[in-house]
Amino acid sequence: MKKVLSYLKPYKVSIIVAFSLTIFELIVELLLPFFLGKMINSGVMYKDMNAIVMWGSIMLGLTLLSFISGIINSFYASHASLGFAYDIRKVLYDKIQAFSFTNLQRFPTSGLVTRFTNDVRQVQNTIFMSLRIMSRAPLMVIGGIIMSFVVNAKLALIFLISVPLLVGFLLWVLKKASALFKKLQQNVDIVNRVMQENLAGMRLIKAFFRRDYEETRFHKANKDLADVTRFTFRFVESSMPVLLFIMNLSLLFILWFGNQQVLQGSTNVGDVVAIVNYAMRVSMAISMFAFIIMAFSRAKASIERINDVLEEDVDLVDHPLANQKHVITDGKITFQDVSFRYPNSNDDVLKNISFTIHPKEKIAILGATGSGKTSLFQLIPRLHDISSGEIFIDNRPISHFTLNHLRKSIGYAPQTPLLFSGTLADNIAWGKENASREDIIQAAKDAQIHDTIMNFPDGYETIVGQRGVNLSGGQKQRISIARALIRKPKILLFDDSTSALDLATEARLLERIQNYHCTMLIVTQKISTARRMDRIILMDHGRILDIGTHDKLLTHSKLYRDITVSQYGEASIHAH
Repeated sequence: MKKVLSYLKPYKVSIIVAFSLTIFELIVELLLPFFLGKMINSGVMYKDMNAIVMWGSIMLGLTLLSFISGIINSFYASHASLGFAYDIRKVLYDKIQAFSFTNLQRFPTSGLVTRFTNDVRQVQNTIFMSLRIMSRAPLMVIGGIIMSFVVNAKLALIFLISVPLLVGFLLWVLKKASALFKKLQQNVDIVNRVMQENLAGMRLIKAFFRRDYEETRFHKANKDLADVTRFTFRFVESSMPVLLFIMNLSLLFILWFGNQQVLQGSTNVGDVVAIVNYAMRVSMAISMFAFIIMAFSRAKASIERINDVLEEDVDLVDHPLANQKHVITDGKITFQDVSFRYPNSNDDVLKNISFTIHPKEKIAILGATGSGKTSLFQLIPRLHDISSGEIFIDNRPISHFTLNHLRKSIGYAPQTPLLFSGTLADNIAWGKENASREDIIQAAKDAQIHDTIMNFPDGYETIVGQRGVNLSGGQKQRISIARALIRKPKILLFDDSTSALDLATEARLLERIQNYHCTMLIVTQKISTARRMDRIILMDHGRILDIGTHDKLLTHSKLYRDITVSQYGEASIHAH
């Protein structure tokens, strides 16, 4: 909690000014009943118009000053709260950008979105309301009691009984409400997740006619959120009648004892009126406590959720031996007895993997689903760290390269292409900072997407729909490949990223890639693609079964022969 609130330090001056003005408003509000009592005792009771005008003018002047200070207070409170929200969103974004895949697995996307929006807004609003209104309530209670003792100590003794009871009750409500609001925010995460999945998978839902199922799923999540919200707000709001009952009971005792003292002549009417005014102000302040409890409970829950992200240890950072001077020049890759398992898993997905890929060599990786091909790819740019063994690039341990240089030297086209909002040109240029128009066009030509783009009415300025919804699967894959090629990488990784391309288009693409002076690895299920490569790595259940050319594997590997027969038939074996 301290870590999150530490981001208020740059706004210390604004907070001090806003809080000082709040104190000034409070002092004015506490003095008004005191001056009212003076006006009654020295003016109204003796029909002294001069005294009435004097005290009335003082009260009017103080009220005007309080009004002006309130306006200035709002400005500084807004500056502090909005600045805090801006800074905390920036810090959250930077932290998440540094997350590894392992870190991201601990936080669902919907939960991170809720933290960025709803949680930050809850804390922002609470900071503003604290500086503007909420801090006045407890101070009004304390100040009201003190001023009551100044006016009449005997009548003020009633506060010493009622206020401690209220404070104890409020602390109990605050503790309970904080836990309830944390659960409420978790339910907001669930609703957001269901909504995101529905919007992203709308075409699939319609294709499978699963509308009723998805509606039921959403209604359940929505109902759970509504039930938790209803219970939480009812619990907090139910504290209000208890607070008002105790304070109104105190007010009745003040009126009764005050009347007795006036009749006995031990006090005067002005003092009783002043005490009643203070009691009413304390009552109004306490009536705000339900709102304050709700705001602080929600803010506390939100701060804890934001803090969870900020306190998360990033498990992938530059190694102490990493050096900016170490650069990838050739693209030679060596795996030496590499094993890898995902966090919270007991089984290795890669087991004792060893191979060497020479500079500028083109390698195909074949294997059944779940054989570990994608996991192997993700180890090269250090998206995960290996469990044991060592990976070398250019005969240097991969950990000796900075993450920045390592990843900028690699072009990566993932299994499922992801396009961003913007134009087609923006999506291709995303792979390289300060990419020129010529770079974009050349990468598109090499990726065999240039002619398709030029057929669009707006060409390269065509707006990409959400997640590329207005493009076909093959078009999205080629845009993703162009994004990788524009980097002119030393190492090029294609994770089954040509699966939606027809054979002729894929052949032209692979031909153009021969002009790139880089080491290339491509995951594929097509024998036609694999045979174009210099060598083929055959994988199964996290192990390497064999490595060789198409002809060699066709001769020595039964699994490779079976894959070839399944795609080309027995005739292909005999022809060989």
